[in-house]
Amino acid sequence: MSNSGRKKPTLVADKRYTKAPAKPKPKATKPKPRVTKRKTAPKKRGLIGWILFPFIWTLRLIWRLTWRITAVGAILLAAAVAYTYAQLPPVEQLLDGRTRGSVTLLDRENVVFSWRGDNFGGAIRAESVAPALKNAVVATEDKRFYWHLGISPRGIASAMRINMREGRKPWKGNGGSTLTQQTAKLLCLGVAFDPTKWKNETEYEADCRRTTLARKGKEALYSMAMEAKYSKNDILSIYLNRAYLGGGARGFEAAAQLYFGRSAAQVSIPEAAMLAGLLKAPSVYSPTNDLQRAQDRAATVLKLMREQDYITSADEAAANVAPATLSKAAQARAGGYFVDWVMDTAPGFLSSETTEDVVIRSTFDTQLQKAAEDALDYVFENKVSKSSKAQAAIVVMSADGAVRAMVGGRQSKVSGAFNRAVQAKRQTGSAFKPFVYAAAMDLGFQYDSVVEDKKICINTPGSGNWCPENYTRNFKGDMTLTDALAQSINTVAVSVSEAVGREKVRDVAERFGIDNELADGPALALGASESTLLEMTGAYAGILNGGRAVSPYGIRELRLKGDSDPLLGQDGGYGERVITESAANQLTYMMFRAVNDGTGKRAKLDDREVAGKTGTTSAAKDAWFIGFTAQYVVGVWMGYDDNTPLKGVTGGGLPADIWRETMTRVTSGLPAEPLPMIRPAKPPRVSRPEPVQQPQVAQRPRGNGNGQQNLENVTEQIIRDVGSLLGKLLGGN
Repeated sequence: MSNSGRKKPTLVADKRYTKAPAKPKPKATKPKPRVTKRKTAPKKRGLIGWILFPFIWTLRLIWRLTWRITAVGAILLAAAVAYTYAQLPPVEQLLDGRTRGSVTLLDRENVVFSWRGDNFGGAIRAESVAPALKNAVVATEDKRFYWHLGISPRGIASAMRINMREGRKPWKGNGGSTLTQQTAKLLCLGVAFDPTKWKNETEYEADCRRTTLARKGKEALYSMAMEAKYSKNDILSIYLNRAYLGGGARGFEAAAQLYFGRSAAQVSIPEAAMLAGLLKAPSVYSPTNDLQRAQDRAATVLKLMREQDYITSADEAAANVAPATLSKAAQARAGGYFVDWVMDTAPGFLSSETTEDVVIRSTFDTQLQKAAEDALDYVFENKVSKSSKAQAAIVVMSADGAVRAMVGGRQSKVSGAFNRAVQAKRQTGSAFKPFVYAAAMDLGFQYDSVVEDKKICINTPGSGNWCPENYTRNFKGDMTLTDALAQSINTVAVSVSEAVGREKVRDVAERFGIDNELADGPALALGASESTLLEMTGAYAGILNGGRAVSPYGIRELRLKGDSDPLLGQDGGYGERVITESAANQLTYMMFRAVNDGTGKRAKLDDREVAGKTGTTSAAKDAWFIGFTAQYVVGVWMGYDDNTPLKGVTGGGLPADIWRETMTRVTSGLPAEPLPMIRPAKPPRVSRPEPVQQPQVAQRPRGNGNGQQNLENVTEQIIRDVGSLLGKLLGGN
């Protein structure tokens, strides 16, 4: 389009920016009046305020300090618990904390009859044991176990109050410990046994049980860490496995097997209550020590269980009517002396010092042990004064040296006691004489060889003449060796010993197993030397078996639990031959006559042949009878521990009675087998001329004239009787 006739518009550049519209001015407002906060005038305290001011200020200061200290303490405690928590191992590593192992002993029938060491029985869990057992432990030891966090301030305060009321320091006596704290003690607060620091486990445990404020603090800390690390069942499992319950039982599984012959998972309510009752004092409440006391303690546990609703009143009543009783093995508590001896004869690292679980198959016979114990009790109850302190020992042995029973004293239900059958070395008296005759027989003497019983005197250097005397204080002249042994003639025994040589006698005795220093002088023949009952019984076993030495033994096999291969074993105790079989058979016959016709008549049995020998030492300090049937050898010793002379006791008296009662029970039910001995057509005797009859003195009529002895003859007879009685009392056989 054109713009003709018009003036061209002026060129103007476009404005790059546009001007923003102006903002409207705000309306003027009236300024707000300035408000100033007026300071309140301080309140006047007044008289009471000024009086209370120091106390209020002090309380505020205490509060500020307390919450700050508490906060710091809580942080430190949490840190300590966390550190301890980190040190705790898995629970499986804490179930078996024994520092030594156990020894389980089996009898000749391979039945368990005793334990030694820390018998464990295997790890158990709180979930696997009988519910009654778990509940009994909680009810007895810590009824708030499932609610606290390891410590119980209420329980601690109560215990401190009781201790102070009874005159002790607050932390001495009752500790108010929770079950968790008790478990911490069993763990020794995590400190492992160090043999370089403690001599033995007993010292270690005593150190762990120390009660000091510092240790109680550590115990509380450890308990809280356990509660954080483990479940309640874990803590209870540790406790159930580690608690000591007497008799060498470490943990409830071992205790259930020891006392009741069953697993901890199978115990009944009464049995669970009895086991839980042991926790207070295992030795005091042990059912093997006092069953009635253990049952009374169990009744207290049952009451606690009922009060805490673990059992009903009906359950409590039923358990009290039929309380727990011991298994047969626990009732017997058999072989305490035997077990102690076996533990001493086995290698230490596999017995008393073992860190493994060992099983020993032994030669022990439970029935024969009971027979020996019953025999000893019978004689002392019926034939010995109730006030007598005399002791006795018995050994029952097979011909090969296998020890079947052992009684080391009148108290048979013991462990670790003085064993008179093994540890007491006493003079043997005439019980030694068979070895004199054994030496003679081996050199050619015969059972019917004739010797003269006459006065003999032997010059001993430094002592002058020694003249042995007989028990009867007289001499019988010529007699056979059989009669000399049967009547225990001292002079003949010495004469034979001197004839064959003391060295030969000593050699025979030593090879038969009498392993002690034997006398050098002529009194050797009369048993002046000392020996133990076990050695003497073993030596007599050598005569029974035909002249072979034996080594008394009690272990048939020893192996580690779970292993099939034994570490050591023994089939018999036979050793070398000492005398010929012919000599042994003659000697057995001579000892058979000693029982049938001689000093051992009271040992004679009605149903079988018996051979044996009496022995009484000077002043009757020791009395022996050792003898045998075809199946068993039994040795008996009697005397006082302090060597007090026995009153009116010889080897042919009470020891023979004990022997007879023992052998009667031992052979009950066994067939009567003949002794291995010679059998002469008639007993050997020395023919003697008939004594010349003295003319009779005319008797003076007395009284009604019925031919009574006159006063002189009566007086002579009394004198002879008194002399004979004195001879028996003063002599030895």
